Amino acid sequence: MSDPADTASFLDELLVKGGGPLQQRNTGILPYQTLRELARAGLIMAAPEDIAPDQFQPASLDLRLGRQAYRVRASFLPGRNASVMDKVRQFDGYPIDLSGGYVLEKGGIYVIQLQEAVKLVSGLVGYANPKSSTGRLDILTRLITDNGTAFDQVDRGYEGPLYLEVAPRTFSVVVRQGARLNQLRLQRGDAKIASGEMERQYLAGNLVRPYADQFSRTADNLIAVTIDLEGKGAGDLIGFKAQKFTDRIELDRVGYYNPLDFWEPIHNRGRGELTLYPDDFYILVTREEVAIPPDFAAEMVPYHTRSGEYRVHYAGFFDPGFGHGEGAASRAVLEVRSHEVPFVLEHGQTVGWLKYERLAGTPDRVYGKKIGSNYQAQGLALGKQFKPLA
Repeated sequence: MSDPADTASFLDELLVKGGGPLQQRNTGILPYQTLRELARAGLIMAAPEDIAPDQFQPASLDLRLGRQAYRVRASFLPGRNASVMDKVRQFDGYPIDLSGGYVLEKGGIYVIQLQEAVKLVSGLVGYANPKSSTGRLDILTRLITDNGTAFDQVDRGYEGPLYLEVAPRTFSVVVRQGARLNQLRLQRGDAKIASGEMERQYLAGNLVRPYADQFSRTADNLIAVTIDLEGKGAGDLIGFKAQKFTDRIELDRVGYYNPLDFWEPIHNRGRGELTLYPDDFYILVTREEVAIPPDFAAEMVPYHTRSGEYRVHYAGFFDPGFGHGEGAASRAVLEVRSHEVPFVLEHGQTVGWLKYERLAGTPDRVYGKKIGSNYQAQGLALGKQFKPLA
């Protein structure tokens, strides 16, 4: 299987072997059971530790930091003629041992080899994104590969190690070998959902709720979501703004930190608007509940030219089953920054777009409490490291 061109039927065989409740498709985002089969076949590898069962998510794989990190003076892409380590040496990177824990300083840029590596056969490509808790701490993470020309993308036919650029923007954070900051999706061929099926699901309330009277989407099938700046009434909590000078945060501490030591709560003052200031970081929430049917996946598009002078700071994966089913209603939490100038957001304004795509088969497991998912049935929520706000 050294040549992906000689393995055209290999993934088809895995899809049948890892078949789910519905008939498997030849194209789309790979579901949980197929990712597991790829690992068993040696096409997703890990060292020094084997891949743990709970790294496999409904439509993605959690990636783990390796032992060695390098602090570099600038972000980079290797380009077609260089490896990541060629560039690390060029940018005067010095080694850091993460095995006992290490503080990644706010404003620093670090490159870390991940424990996982891949061999993409049968036309597979990969796409990466930060995990939810990573984005909510304003930690910029971007996947890099040897000879890569784009962040967060693993090209067809790639065989080799994976690296992660990590740049804490607001808080200094303590990380250790094995920490999971980002996740990888693998896709074969086109994952686009037909317009008619999108409209049917949308009007049935299976994608965003409450939904508009008419199906509203962009030309490329992106569905808009809007901002909630009112809550249920005057005085309600509607968001958080990060404090600029705080203690460091240890990422593996869950429910540990007092949110008021790190965040300034934002309450509804009856104006229905919020001014975003440059260099400030905000946690806000959508008005809509977001749902992902079991054979769909979704991604929040981080910026769109129609939205204005700000961006939903981190793109985010939404796994099959998020917000889906009785008692699972979940709103999308947004990490927001303004651009170069202050910008006024108004209640109900469009702030992001959801891109829905289909899976190559229905996953054997979906997002939710049964698999230990942290953000099912969520409203406005900080990262898992913080205690609930009293």
